Amino acid sequence: MRCPLVVTHNLRWMSGLSAIQYLDLGNADLHREVDWLQIMSKFPSLSELYLFYCQLDSLNPSLGFVNFTSLRVLELPGNHFNHEIPNWFSNLSISLLRLNLFNNSLKGNIPPSLFNLEKLEFLDLGLNSLNGPLPSSVGNLSRIRTLFLDQNQLNGTIPKSLGLLSKLETLFVGENSLTGTVDEGHFRKLSKLKELYMSKAPLFFNVNSNWVPPFQLDRAYMSSIKIGPNFPSWLQSQKSLSFLDMSMSGISGKAPGWLWNLTSSITCIDLSNNHIECNVSDIFLSSTVELFNIANNSFYGPISTFLCQKKIRKNKLEILDASNNLLSGELSHCWKYWQSLIHLNLGSNNLVGRIPYSIGALVNLQSLRLQNNSICGDIPSSLKKCSNMRLIDMGNNHLSIIPLWIGELTNTILRLRSSEFEGYIPQQICQLSSLRVLDLANNSLSGSIPNCLKNISAMAFPNSYDISFFSMSFQCLCDYKYYVENVQLVPKGKEMEYKENLKLVRLIDLSSNKLSGSIPVEISDLFELRFLNLSRNHLIGKIPEKIGSMKELESVDLSRNHLSGEIPPSMSNLTFLSLLDLSYNNLSSRIPSSTQLQSFDALRYIGNLQLCGDPLPKSCTIEEQSLNKSPIGSVEDDSENSSFYIGMGVGFATGFWAICGALFFNRTWRHAYFRFADEIKDWIYVTTMIKMNLLEKLRVCLSCENSCNPRQLQLEADINKLFLYQGC
Repeated sequence: MRCPLVVTHNLRWMSGLSAIQYLDLGNADLHREVDWLQIMSKFPSLSELYLFYCQLDSLNPSLGFVNFTSLRVLELPGNHFNHEIPNWFSNLSISLLRLNLFNNSLKGNIPPSLFNLEKLEFLDLGLNSLNGPLPSSVGNLSRIRTLFLDQNQLNGTIPKSLGLLSKLETLFVGENSLTGTVDEGHFRKLSKLKELYMSKAPLFFNVNSNWVPPFQLDRAYMSSIKIGPNFPSWLQSQKSLSFLDMSMSGISGKAPGWLWNLTSSITCIDLSNNHIECNVSDIFLSSTVELFNIANNSFYGPISTFLCQKKIRKNKLEILDASNNLLSGELSHCWKYWQSLIHLNLGSNNLVGRIPYSIGALVNLQSLRLQNNSICGDIPSSLKKCSNMRLIDMGNNHLSIIPLWIGELTNTILRLRSSEFEGYIPQQICQLSSLRVLDLANNSLSGSIPNCLKNISAMAFPNSYDISFFSMSFQCLCDYKYYVENVQLVPKGKEMEYKENLKLVRLIDLSSNKLSGSIPVEISDLFELRFLNLSRNHLIGKIPEKIGSMKELESVDLSRNHLSGEIPPSMSNLTFLSLLDLSYNNLSSRIPSSTQLQSFDALRYIGNLQLCGDPLPKSCTIEEQSLNKSPIGSVEDDSENSSFYIGMGVGFATGFWAICGALFFNRTWRHAYFRFADEIKDWIYVTTMIKMNLLEKLRVCLSCENSCNPRQLQLEADINKLFLYQGC
């Protein structure tokens, strides 16, 4: 019986199915069924039970016995048991062939009795929280073919008894905390081993240089374990390899020539993050290879020799990553042989010359990375043919202008920083509606910032972008190799590498250019933007008033421009802001009060002579303190002030021409006005001189008391008043 997508709260409806042998309730909602185990044990004929992802909460570890005498298959992955493995599993040794407890939040040690299930052929304990050592009783699983112990917290050494499992074909022990040395003894009888997963564990794979393994591996996952420094010579005996991952394994020295003739059926080769030396002219890839990753090594030689080998023919290569090596020369014109490429990364090498027009033959290309080279000239228009393009990184080169056709692509990431670009930012860049990273920093771009940036919907609306590119799964035969793009960005003034979290980034960096004009107010419509850097340009005008509506902003750098006016009060609404730099502008008035804005160092505001308030040491005057009200209030105040000044201007003009017009057109009034003005002038002069004379006599009096009489001074003052009255 198979009942997919069943929604039920109990299993009482099964009471009449006493003879049931096969039951599949996968994905049924059984989170309220606490007695499911006791119910299932009432069916003595039950042979296969599938309860994967049923939201079960317990395996009832307190039970001492479960009556599953006929059970051969027990599939329980994807539940929420969150306790230790119960001992009653050891009672199933009579018939159990397959036990799957994958991804169940199980914890504690693996009970040694679990490995007494002598008939077991398949055991999956992967992706739990199991800890402690791996019991040596694992060697009792004499019939086991598939053993998954990966993605736990197992520690200690791997017991040598593991090498006794003569029928073992698949062994996964990676992503644990297992330590110690793995040597020939651990593989003594594993003649049927086809798939070995030991990645991401602090193990030391130490075997003799002349060791010939008893097995022929199909897939070897040995990333992030210690294999080197010498290249493992035992690989030469493996004639059936289809997948080889020895990345980050400490291998150094020259790669042996036999490596490239290892097998004609290999599909994936990952030797990245080692210290391997090899001339790429000596590499000839089989046409079956789909992934070739040699990044972060010491491969050298002209790239064109590798791409244009005489024996070359159309192949299946989809991912080529040769970044961070010593490759040299110009890019070849042989791209027609590599039309299956999806991801191409040749960044951080010594490549020179122009990007050839023939690169447009890579019509399936999704990411093109040529950063940190010495490539020059134009970006060829043939790239328009790459209609699936998602990422372009050509930073740190010697290019010319940003092409107008750039808007015809479907880019999610456009990184062109530090590449000597000149000219304007084309308006067509706004057609990239899926763009999430726009990095044009440190170039010589001039002109204004396009106000159409608001059309980039991926920065304006949540969930308006396709994240499949960032989490793309790459298939090598039946295995999925996750190839995560990584990009170097400068989100908060410091260069950082973004990998898995790249899908969370929304960034505009136009810093260190020659951009002029004002910051377009439309930029405040990019509500999902997290990082904004417009520093070191020639921008003028005000900071957009509605910048506070960009609630997701984490970093804003507008420093070293010529911005003026007040800091918008709405900026106090940016609660996620962790970096703000407004230094060296012409901003004025009081810094708005908020928890965020006052938490930044005063250095983030210096260079604005008219700016005041905390955290600056300069206090604000009463007039300045009255400014920076709420955004709505500011608009209303501006309106009232404008009406006041307009009325005052009209009144002044009316009064001015009413008086001056009369004087200009009436001669009698004009003469009378100027005669009156002359008399006023004379009166002011005489009064001033008399007062000064009186003050002088008072000074002499104070210096010589006997010769001066206050009564005499009072008399003289009265005479002066009389004189003024008679004279004026």
